[in-house]
Amino acid sequence: MAAQATATVEREPRSARLRLWLSEQGLVVVLIIAVLLLWQFGTLWLKVPDFVLPTPLAILKKLLLEWHLLLANTWATTEEVLLGFGLSVVVGIPLAIGMVYSRVFDKVAGTFMVSLQTIPKVALAPIFVLWFGYALIPKVLVAFLIAFFPIVVSSTVGLRAVERDMIYLVQSMGATTLQTFVKIRLPRALPSIFGGLKVAIGQAVIGAVVGEFIAAQKGLGYLQLIANVHLDTPLLFAAVAVLSVLGVLLYNLVGLAEHLIIPWHHQITQRTE
Repeated sequence: MAAQATATVEREPRSARLRLWLSEQGLVVVLIIAVLLLWQFGTLWLKVPDFVLPTPLAILKKLLLEWHLLLANTWATTEEVLLGFGLSVVVGIPLAIGMVYSRVFDKVAGTFMVSLQTIPKVALAPIFVLWFGYALIPKVLVAFLIAFFPIVVSSTVGLRAVERDMIYLVQSMGATTLQTFVKIRLPRALPSIFGGLKVAIGQAVIGAVVGEFIAAQKGLGYLQLIANVHLDTPLLFAAVAVLSVLGVLLYNLVGLAEHLIIPWHHQITQRTE
């Protein structure tokens, strides 16, 4: 009887959370539809020409007609985003660990990162093109430079947020520095690290498109430039729509990884809402 009561109590919060999630998603869908309808009828009523602001139906028509072209360029941009994001993770997290465990390295690397972050990445893209040509590397490097900073900052904050008393406690029990990091620092820092990863994946999309604006032969940014030259505004907006969907999809994939790796954090967040 007690087990049945416990199961009933657990099912009720789950069903309540499901209803809440469905209501929130329904509200988002209704809001998007309302904006699209306002856009559609507003442009028709004001007689705005398509080359200035196409209607949602015109953009949808272009998406259906040019889906093969958009898909091919989407794959190119996705490759640049994933490589730049992956490089930012591989470099950013170890860099944050080094900054946490070495005060001298923290001062040197922190100063260098801040100075690098203040440089507009558009100004660096032509230099990368000069060094590496028009291939994949310049776009990946721009995406990396834009994405790695939030990863380093969030990882550093998370690793330093561990209570000193807890570290002293496990060290007094004979734990090594590596054991303290694996058992205490890293698990407590994972929510903050994933927060930085969520920001970084969106920044990587921006970086890849910026790189394509400077030098590219394919990609959604390159397609936008071609559409702009030919005054094909519906195609320009179609590329923007695909970029938006790509960014949302990648963001949700990072969120899914967070849910799988640290499900306890997701459960705590739900209880506090």
